[in-house]
Amino acid sequence: MNHDATPALDPKEFRAALGSFATGVTVITARAADGTAVGLTANSFNSVSIDPPMVLWSLSKRAYSLPVFTASEHWAVHVLAADQEPLSNRFARAGEDKFAGLDLEDNVASLPLLKGCAARFQCKTSFQYEGGDHIIFVGEVTSFERSDHPPLVFHAGRYALATQKDPSLPQARSARVAGGFSEDLLGYLLGRAFFQFHEGLRSKLNAHGLSDPQWWVIAALTAKDGVTAQAVDAAISYSLGCASEPILQSLLPTGWLAVEGVDEQGIAIYCLTTSGRDRSLHLLAAAKSIEVDMIARIGYADGALLKTLLHKFIHQTDPGLPDLWCNV
Repeated sequence: MNHDATPALDPKEFRAALGSFATGVTVITARAADGTAVGLTANSFNSVSIDPPMVLWSLSKRAYSLPVFTASEHWAVHVLAADQEPLSNRFARAGEDKFAGLDLEDNVASLPLLKGCAARFQCKTSFQYEGGDHIIFVGEVTSFERSDHPPLVFHAGRYALATQKDPSLPQARSARVAGGFSEDLLGYLLGRAFFQFHEGLRSKLNAHGLSDPQWWVIAALTAKDGVTAQAVDAAISYSLGCASEPILQSLLPTGWLAVEGVDEQGIAIYCLTTSGRDRSLHLLAAAKSIEVDMIARIGYADGALLKTLLHKFIHQTDPGLPDLWCNV
């Protein structure tokens, strides 16, 4: 028995181990000799040197586009932004016109340049090497651009969002109560975040003479109009905490909504008036404006990550509440 033999690697486990290393996502583009635009998604991009400015990436020897890139003197690397996941998926697929409908940017080298990226590098081929089952392309950067868009990240076989740690955040303070209540308690954080968001809308609601429960009922009808009080209860009872019928009745004299008829059981069906819908859309626009401002304060990447985590939290902890937007 040869005890010096190297044990065989499990390809699946090896791939999984490599996936532990988070990378950015890039799209590499070039033009074929006949002028056809060619592009593909790659996460093998890396820097080689600063002086001279050089980068590299690799392409499988089995790739259909390999002959185009081996023959090209120039190619472009696009570091995708966090909101360009659909673009990554488009260029990862084979057998379609990946550039159809895309607004490309003109340039001296006639490369197909994509817009809205976190960064972009135009390169001239310097070397090509064989590396196992791939060809490694090394290029000199002839020009580059960068933006403030956060990058799209790929980790463990999935897309991810990158966020930066904020050293300025204070440590959570613990209150001297039983159970170790502190500002780090999730319920407290969710509640305070909602209060601070909603406080920005409070002055707008006051101007319309609306209480919070009245606004929640109106918002529910804006999402799904022409429903009974029971349907409104089912949609927002988790936040309202009480029956919506008295609130609906209180809004009838204000011109926000009206009774448009009854259902088969003779139960009143409520709907927004034309004026009510117009005013509710203005309030929703104000809420959206507040959201945009708050996300700008924490940064787009953290805002997107916050929404992703909240969606995940709601999905994983849902006790069976109805979907407010179903059958809209």
